[in-house]
Amino acid sequence: MNINIKVYLHSKGTKFLQSGSFPVMNSDFKKDPDWTAAIAAYEWIQQIKINFAASDDFRIDEVIYNEVNDITELVKKVNSKI
Repeated sequence: MNINIKVYLHSKGTKFLQSGSFPVMNSDFKKDPDWTAAIAAYEWIQQIKINFAASDDFRIDEVIYNEVNDITELVKKVNSKI
């Protein structure tokens, strides 16, 4: 299945939005939808950081999936859990 993710980020003194659709394992999503979405978002944000050569002021301002589910704090915790 696919989920839609929007990430509001800050880098190089600029705020910006990235959005996209991402595949997740249906079984994982059924068990823990927020955590599954947070992992997908975290992995994507890591790619964004590399592609845009993120600066020292890089930060995650907000992460939402499927238009209404705010997982910002979960995404910030993913790095320490995986």
